[in-house]
Amino acid sequence: MHNHLKIFSGNSNNPLANEICSFLDISLGDALIRKFSDGEIFTQIKENVRGKDVFIIQSTCPPVNDNLMELLIMVDALKRASAKRITAVLPYYGYARQDRKVQPRVPISAKLVADLITATGISRVVSIDLHVGQIQGFFNLPFDHLFAAPVLIDYFKKKNIEDFVVISPDVGGIERARIIANKLNVGLAIIDKRRSGPNVAEVMHVIGDIKNKNVIIVDDMIDTAGSLVNTVESITNQGARDIYACCTHPVFSGPALERIKGSRLKELVVTNTIPVVDGINSEKIVVLSIAELLGEAIKRIHEETSVSSLFEDDFFKD
Repeated sequence: MHNHLKIFSGNSNNPLANEICSFLDISLGDALIRKFSDGEIFTQIKENVRGKDVFIIQSTCPPVNDNLMELLIMVDALKRASAKRITAVLPYYGYARQDRKVQPRVPISAKLVADLITATGISRVVSIDLHVGQIQGFFNLPFDHLFAAPVLIDYFKKKNIEDFVVISPDVGGIERARIIANKLNVGLAIIDKRRSGPNVAEVMHVIGDIKNKNVIIVDDMIDTAGSLVNTVESITNQGARDIYACCTHPVFSGPALERIKGSRLKELVVTNTIPVVDGINSEKIVVLSIAELLGEAIKRIHEETSVSSLFEDDFFKD
């Protein structure tokens, strides 16, 4: 396997790429990525990739545009170096929230980014917990959509929290929260909220019984944490006891970390699809690794075996 498999990484998440390589027992590919004085990105692949099966690990997280351009330029370099197949592994897919027109004269940026990635001649895309599943359909090529839920479920099972309920912070996240609630064999509640603008949400109602219950809020991503903190405040006022939260993508922009530290959250569990350098020292934030999940998916793609079976026994059985 190792003779034909190559893994490279952009600058977005080198620690995760190294963890994946450690799991697969291979070395991270040697690539030079730097900027010219005017900000243009330069890439050179420093080893032979002719005829190789190449995977690029690159989250399009902040700085989003730089990381996206790094990905596009790396793919072009690898194509011109005669790589046999190139797979973009995007643990976090940026621009995913702009997936449809919700107002007049606005873009569908998630589709535009998909078109840009496709135009490079990429062979396949792998991502984790897309903001909406329909983004897979924006690509006219194979797309493996992975889920971090097994990692999160395993963590909360080991905590043995008694008398708790899972909460979806909005209607769009019901399916994700329901699957986790079913696996943990607990109840489900839903937040009815109104979004008045980007990163601004107001909690309207809580549908479900949370009084005197311990609570786990389940979301796909946390950006400024304003919506999360408002939700925590609202369910606290409605009688919830200890409040936990979990998400796959810790974007943590702007005042996010300050809001989390100052909130009534007992614990926030995230994965390392995006580096959480400043938040690791916070007692409230726990970072779980998805390196083994991605590593196993890469191994199966390379060996042309089933990726979906990764989740069938542990995730979709219910």
